[in-house]
Amino acid sequence: MSGAALSALLAACEGFDRVGVAVSGGGDSVAALVLAVEALGATRVAAVTVDHGLRPEAAAEAAGVAALCARLGVAHDVLRWDEGPRGGNLMGEARAARLRLIGGWARGRVGAVVLAHTQDDQAETLLMRLARGSGVDGLSGMAARREAEGMVWLRPLLGVSRAALRAALVERGVGWVEDPSNADPRYLRVRARQALGVLEGLGIDAEGLAATAGRMQRARAVLEGAAQRALEQHVTEDRGILRIAASALDLPGETRDRLFAHLLMQLGGSAYRPRLEDLQRLLAAGRGTLMGCLLRRRGETLFLGREARAVADLACAADRVWDRRWRAAGPGEARIGALGPAGLEQLSRQAREGRHPHWRETGIPEPLLQGLPGLWREGRLVAAPLALWPEGWSLSARPLAAIAPPGP
Repeated sequence: MSGAALSALLAACEGFDRVGVAVSGGGDSVAALVLAVEALGATRVAAVTVDHGLRPEAAAEAAGVAALCARLGVAHDVLRWDEGPRGGNLMGEARAARLRLIGGWARGRVGAVVLAHTQDDQAETLLMRLARGSGVDGLSGMAARREAEGMVWLRPLLGVSRAALRAALVERGVGWVEDPSNADPRYLRVRARQALGVLEGLGIDAEGLAATAGRMQRARAVLEGAAQRALEQHVTEDRGILRIAASALDLPGETRDRLFAHLLMQLGGSAYRPRLEDLQRLLAAGRGTLMGCLLRRRGETLFLGREARAVADLACAADRVWDRRWRAAGPGEARIGALGPAGLEQLSRQAREGRHPHWRETGIPEPLLQGLPGLWREGRLVAAPLALWPEGWSLSARPLAAIAPPGP
């Protein structure tokens, strides 16, 4: 089976001059490191370990990974999660911190990061999501490739069993450590792992569940294609506000929900879809707020943009990116910030003085205009290109991405 793992690593890493491997010291990640070196060569591999500071053994485990990397001739770094957990979801917070820390480490150093998730992990993920009542997206499991934190993340070993990876390490005389939390039934993943052992009696095993995830991924691709066609037919962007034909509300439920979820994620900058009940409530009303976005309807057009309250405190220099999607260009120095009520009041006064057309001529509802950016200097609005007062400035938004939500 190590031959299959080597082939999978080679195929996944093709096109990258150098890859990083996230190595905790456990069997899966150690095997990923060792096999990556065999497949690619030590000079094309870098390793990174995150010490979450949650267990006293973590520092020694990181040192063990460093020693292995030294033997393999692989560069290795240890990252520390200094702030520690703040809420009640320890595993979720640690996972998010790990992604953020490794993403920062990887940028400019490697082209992609290899994660050692296995066929067993995919099966456990499917069971956990089944328990949560997930739909097609959730049951498509973990993606073999995704982009997040400005980095490409690869999971080339989703078709390889955990046992096969450990057998490869035993064959090569390489040891690993076992994290005691992997046997702690307080964690849902551990209970899912235990349940798999019971389900095997019904013919439900990791290989079959992973195959089901693959079939769901193909179904998801078809649904995303339908939603993409709906986006092209029903949605246009005007001055950073999305104009959506009201006929989009009559699309088949799955297509409609996927379309609007994507639009909310794009505008609000979220990596996760809204809760289905919240989304359907918003669409049934045809107006409201969700995920920092505001929906308004006028006749046969829906307007979707940023909620002014969500961006009221956002401000940055004019040469920086505002709200993750806006860039400015123009004369002199200024700061980008939301127009808000104060900005519209200044624009109204200037319009009365005949200095420019009134912002109402944009045809955009007032609450949505308030969430658009303007150029400010010491509390005074100096330009509002999107509200008919450019003053030599321009504002441009990052265009909408195609509908292909990032895999988990």
